[in-house]
Amino acid sequence: MFIEIGAFEAKAKLSHLLQQVKHGQCYTITVRGQAIANLIPTETSMHANIVKAVERMRSMPKIKGINHETVTSWISEGRR
Repeated sequence: MFIEIGAFEAKAKLSHLLQQVKHGQCYTITVRGQAIANLIPTETSMHANIVKAVERMRSMPKIKGINHETVTSWISEGRR
């Protein structure tokens, strides 16, 4: 999700914005309300965030007693 920020404010808070971008936040920089540029993480930063997210998901406890057929039936029920 992009947060809009004016160019003057972005200039004043650039160090803070860069720290936020490092952690995955995205900004749209505007001039007089018109979008001019996007401030987004580099591919390397995004990859690091994805790796961390996958590691956290893998560390979550696994649900026992659920098999492929059960999940398939839940999906089918949701499509009715």
